[in-house]
Amino acid sequence: MTLLLCLIFAVPARASDGVETAGDIIQLVLPAVAGGLTLSHHDQEGFIQLAESGALTLAVTYGLKYSVSATRPNGADHSFPSGHSSISFASSEFIRERYGLNYGIPAYIAASFVGYSRVESKAHYTRDVIAGALIGIGSSWLFTTHNNSWNARPVVSNDYYGIGITRNW
Repeated sequence: MTLLLCLIFAVPARASDGVETAGDIIQLVLPAVAGGLTLSHHDQEGFIQLAESGALTLAVTYGLKYSVSATRPNGADHSFPSGHSSISFASSEFIRERYGLNYGIPAYIAASFVGYSRVESKAHYTRDVIAGALIGIGSSWLFTTHNNSWNARPVVSNDYYGIGITRNW
C-alpha cells in the first residue's frame, strides 16, 4: 500500500500579477520583433539603427535611474524613469518609423500596455512611464530612417509562382 501525501500551499494572487507578468514578457518581445523585422527584410542598416537607438535608450535610462533619487510606489529604489517603458517605446518607434504604421500601431499598443502594467503593478508612477516613453521614442527618432528599399520575395500558390517586388515609401 502506498501513501501519497500532498501539501498544498495557498498563495494569495493579486489581480495585477498577470498584468505585471504580461508587461514583463511584452517588454522583451518588442525589441525581439524589431530585430526580427530587420532580419526578415534583410535590413542591415535598420539593424544598426535599432542597436544605436537601443544603446542610447539604455544609457539615458540607467544614467537617470542612478542619478535621480526616486522611490517606487512599492518602496524600492530607482523608480525614475521606467526602463520597461523606455525599451518598449524605443522598439515601437523604431518599428513605426522604419516599417510604417501597419507594424507601428500594434507595436505602440503593446508598448502602452507595458507602461500600464508598470503603474498597475505599483512598480512605477505615471511620470516614470511617461519619461521612459519619451526617452525611448526620442532615441529611436534620432537614429531611425524610413526603409525605402526594394524587396523581392517569392510568391507561391497552388495556381502560380513568381516573384513579388515591393517598395516602401
